[in-house]
Amino acid sequence: MISNFNLENFISTFVTKRPNSLLGDDFLKYKTELNSRINKKSVLVIGGAGTIGSSYIKAILKFNIKKLVVVDINENGLTELVRDLRSSTDYNIPEEFITYPVNFGDDVFEKIFGQHGPFEIVANFAAHKHVRSEKDIFSIEAMIENNVLRARKLLDLLLQFPPEHFFCVSTDKAANPVNIMGASKKLMEELIMAYSDSLPIKTARFANVAFSNGSLPLGFLERLSKLQPWSCPLGIRRFFVSPQESGELCLMASIMGESGDIFFPKLDEERDMIPFDQIALDLLKELGLTPDICQTEEEAKQKALLLKSDHSPLRPPAPSPPLSSYPIYFFGSDTSGEKSFEEFFTETEVLDNNSFINLGVVKNSKKRSIQEIDDIFDRLHKLFESKNVTKDAIIDILKEYLPNFDHLETGKGLDSKM
Repeated sequence: MISNFNLENFISTFVTKRPNSLLGDDFLKYKTELNSRINKKSVLVIGGAGTIGSSYIKAILKFNIKKLVVVDINENGLTELVRDLRSSTDYNIPEEFITYPVNFGDDVFEKIFGQHGPFEIVANFAAHKHVRSEKDIFSIEAMIENNVLRARKLLDLLLQFPPEHFFCVSTDKAANPVNIMGASKKLMEELIMAYSDSLPIKTARFANVAFSNGSLPLGFLERLSKLQPWSCPLGIRRFFVSPQESGELCLMASIMGESGDIFFPKLDEERDMIPFDQIALDLLKELGLTPDICQTEEEAKQKALLLKSDHSPLRPPAPSPPLSSYPIYFFGSDTSGEKSFEEFFTETEVLDNNSFINLGVVKNSKKRSIQEIDDIFDRLHKLFESKNVTKDAIIDILKEYLPNFDHLETGKGLDSKM
């Protein structure tokens, strides 16, 4: 049953419903330019142990780069990245390939940059990506620090040694944001655009990455491995790309985009938007299981306990009954910042839908002055240093600078759910 499960095939069949990569045609179209701009270059990837960062690395290692330096705070993730790459025959790993488990906001990162740089290609994937990161003032401060304030420090460092290509990942939730994570990424977009006349900066808003680290679909497999119940929201539809497509999208944006460009995948709402509950049901069926739909979390947990007792290694030496059904609890989404739909651009943004086959580009993103950015940062720093900082005060500052930010507050967070 489960031993025959192929995750890549499941994603292409039931989630993206694309047998081939969305970016395949664009990579063929720009093959010559990509080879010219990537081969023999030195590359720095920040946040390279995550799903998108590691997929970007795998995409760029299909070319012949000169050096690769990867930085991430996840030491175990870096270890697995190295083992994965070294155990494969699919990648052109350069002789100089080094990973460092450090924070790109720390002083030691500047020493690493000085030792191994300058780099022709720099890509930053270090980010808080979860809506759940706005649970309180502490998690919000950490998120804004990582998504915005540290990015400023990196930009100032790059001004001293400008790369040929710089990419900093964004999110679809930056378009008309309703949560603080999306607002922080929109502020990040405006930050990097303030530098786009001095640095060759590109970014991308894209869909959910299917079965990415920390995602709900990957959580299904994690729960199954521990015989824990599944929990899934009803009616939440999202666009999805595969991990491979996420890396290829960011690579195409970083190398072929013009400074100030915001890339997004061309996806069709009717064809490509998939509800999480459908993924859950399809996944159960593919695993050879039928859904045992529960009315409460407690009921689901109790049924999972029965599964554990039936399949315990401490059972007498008799065959365990085959696993045929699995407890799952469906619920209506009621958490703060949960957008009911996805969008990659706003009505006021000018789009280029012709340069790429399956990618669109926002061409008129707002460019603030460095002085405006300094004013925003000064207010955020002063707020975080005060003893009276509140979530509402942070939201008020973000709303002042981001008129499209319409925060959705319900008083409930994802940490209260299974």
